[in-house]
Order: sequence, then C-alpha cells, then structure tokens
Amino acid sequence: MAAPSGPIPATPKPIKFGTDGWRGIIAADFTFERVAQVAAISAHVLHRCFGAETSSRTVAVGFDRRFLGAEFARTAAEAIADQGFDVLLSQDYAPTPAFSYAAKHRGLLGAIVITASHNPPTYSGLKIKGAFGGSVSPEVTKQVEALLPNPPAPLGERGGIETFDPWPDYCEALQAEVDVVAIQKAISSGKLTVFADVMYGSASGGLPRLLGEGSIHELHSEADPLFGGNPPEPLPKYLGEMLETVKEYPSQGSVKVGLVFDGDSDRIAAVDGQGTFLSSQILIPILIDHLKSRRGYSGEIVKTISGSNLIPAVAKLNGLELYETAVGYKYIADRMQDTKVLLGGEESGGIGYGHHIPERDALMSALYVLEAVVASGMDLSDYYRSLQEKTGYFSEYDRIDLPLSSMEVQAKLLNALATAPPQEVAGKAVTGILDIDGYKLTLADGSWLLIRFSGTEPVLRLYSEAKTLDEVHKHLHWAKDWASSFTQA
Repeated sequence: MAAPSGPIPATPKPIKFGTDGWRGIIAADFTFERVAQVAAISAHVLHRCFGAETSSRTVAVGFDRRFLGAEFARTAAEAIADQGFDVLLSQDYAPTPAFSYAAKHRGLLGAIVITASHNPPTYSGLKIKGAFGGSVSPEVTKQVEALLPNPPAPLGERGGIETFDPWPDYCEALQAEVDVVAIQKAISSGKLTVFADVMYGSASGGLPRLLGEGSIHELHSEADPLFGGNPPEPLPKYLGEMLETVKEYPSQGSVKVGLVFDGDSDRIAAVDGQGTFLSSQILIPILIDHLKSRRGYSGEIVKTISGSNLIPAVAKLNGLELYETAVGYKYIADRMQDTKVLLGGEESGGIGYGHHIPERDALMSALYVLEAVVASGMDLSDYYRSLQEKTGYFSEYDRIDLPLSSMEVQAKLLNALATAPPQEVAGKAVTGILDIDGYKLTLADGSWLLIRFSGTEPVLRLYSEAKTLDEVHKHLHWAKDWASSFTQA
C-alpha cells in the first residue's frame, strides 16, 4: 500500500466525525481496536435514537472495496453483537446507499458502513446510517463521540450475526423507479452506448446487475485497494482513460453516455458523447427537467449554496419551489425528512430523491440520466444547452481549494468577511451576501463568488459561476489574491 504523504504522528488523531463519517489513515488512526470501539457505541446510540420507532435491535454492517474492508466490517459486527445487538453482516462489498436502503426497507436500527468514500487509498472510514435510510445528524455523531471515554454496558446476552446480500433488494427498488426496458431496448438496438468508470469502487457490477450482463462497457471494475494510484473521486484529472475511451469509441449513430462513480457509489459525474466531463452542476438541471416534465414528479428542489444558478432557473421553468442549504448532503437529507422533495443535489456529485431514500445514490442517478437520454434522444451536453436556451441562463463554473498556512490565518479571513466583507470583486460591485455557509457574494452582473472554509483543516474553498470561464477565473484569482494579502499582513 502506498505510504501517506508526510510523517505519521506517533499518537493517533482523536476520533471525530466529519461531514459524513469518521475517517483516518489505516493502521495509524483507523485501527481494529478503534473500529470495534466506535461500532459498539454507535449501536447503542442508534438504539437510543431509533429503537422506539423501529422496535428493532438489529444493525446492518457493510463495507466497500478498500483495503481490509471486509475484515474491519467483521470486527465491527463482532463488537456490536457483544453489546447485545443482532447484526446483518454483508457477505460482500456493496454501494453505501444499498446499506441505507436495507436499514429503511428492513426496519432496522440503522447501518454501519466501512468506507472512506472518495478519500485517498491510505484512508478508511466508518459511516453511520439511521433507521430512516440516510446519514445520521451531527447531533447523533456527537453522542457517539461523547460516549467514547465511558462506553455503555451491553444490553444483554450476545446477539447473533447473520450474513446477507444487500444487492437484490436494492436493485429491485431502483428498477421499480425507472423504465429499465426502454433503456435496455435503446442499448440492444444500438441507439445508446453506455460506459461506466466505477473507479475500482463498490459500484462495480452495479449497472450490469440493473440492466443485464454485457449491457455496458465498464472500466476499472477489478478490485484494487490502491484505486489505480488516485483517490476514487469523480474529477477530470483522475478520468483520463474514461474521457479518451468515450471520445474515441465510434458512435455509428448511437448516443454515447459515460457515467462515473466514486469509491462507495454515492457520488456521480458523467461524460458526454464527445468525451467531455460533466459535473453534477450539469446533471442536476437535466434530472430536474426530466423527472418533472416526463415523469410528472412534484416537490421541492433542494440545492446547496455552491450549486449553479441554472438549478433555480430550471426549477422555475418547471413550476417547482427551491430551497437552498449550507454545503453538505446532511442538510438536504434533513430537508427531505420534513418536506416533500423531488430532488436534492450538491455540486460535489451527491444527488438524492425524496421518493427513494434521503441519501445520495449514484446508481439511482445513473439510471435516471440514461432514462433522460433515451426519452429525449439527445446527447447530455445538447440537453444541457437546450435548458440554457429555454431559461436564458448561460454560465460557466469552477472551483479551487487553497491551502492556508494555519488556522490563525483562516480566523483572520473569517473575521474580515464578518466585519468588513468585500464591496467589489474583480471590478464588479457586490450586490448581495448570503452567509449560511461561508460567504456567497452576488455580483452586479448576476455572477457569484463563494468563499468557504474547511471545518477541520486550514483550507479555503473558492467557487464561482459567471457567463464565461475567463470571468470565473478572474473571480477565483481575485479571491486568491485577497486571501494572500492576509498572510502578508
């Protein structure tokens, strides 16, 4: 296994849950002893939070394809059983949403999933899913952290461990929501050619299970705990082979679609017929339009503040209300539990559906993308351009992460934004500021710049959308220069 960059501290980092789960470097922070500890306490907290409504004492335990994933999952299962809970232990890897679905569909207390999602291969992690079929709230994970020094006593006699296959029920649920036959006919007739880069992750074999063996061209489907030397994250810099494969494949009158999945199959991106990368900023408007105009779904559209302004434009075009949240899918999932939501999505690739489970689900999204292409007969980029034309909103988008020298510098920047926010960005007047998560500066021409900070490390996250990519980069460079001025002060 490749060594992590930099020296490994002698003392493991404290167990802290981040945006979605606890993650750490294998053998340094993420050890068998600590996994047993966290899993056991998590079962007790799930019982406290969901035991009354489910009348269950069973927890599902699953894993992705990371190094020692099955072994960590077995350790978690044994620790949970020792606490008096029953366990359904997955017999093999599966997408994280499959375990969320199992928790809800089977009426369980919840699920524990061994995964570090899109993190580099030296990491593993643990996600906690609630009985409702999605990630538990920060309030729940704080309970787990608070109990680490003094774990609860076992509920009673040791529970049992039973193995199960999460794939069949999950696939059946997805197939019930999509016109699978239409997609299969388009593929078999040569009208549609589908590629999938599963990035060595747990989406491997997923589309063939859903659409039939031989239905798609799957890349990087073999197991590789090093993920080919890159993090399993659906970003263009890691997708060279996929982009080139789709571009060079002869179309012969067929619409070509590429689909990209992250390590645990809860985030998605796509590739058009010309081999161009398409982020969820492009997919979300397409999915909104397809699900409302062709499938007749209704409900609120939920987007994070880093999402494209084409999303509200397409929502309005389809007569749908919009709700905006801070960055993080947990905020979308919370909204799904309180309100009728059609679709919720984030710019990093997480998309979920209120009629499914309150969870990001890349395979569900992949099927809807294919259904949209078959129903429209259009290449994905052509579909996107048609929505731009219908709404009159044309834009480009980009994002960069800027490491800062220290958390002290980050504190200076935060204080400056709170007390004296910029009145101008790259020569454009600031006409509005939204501060629900960082500071989103709306500019006079309708473009915007979002300045956010990592909650765990000194990193500045910069996002911008404008009419041209040149303008986007001017905004981002302005923000970098603005931030740099504080390091020199």
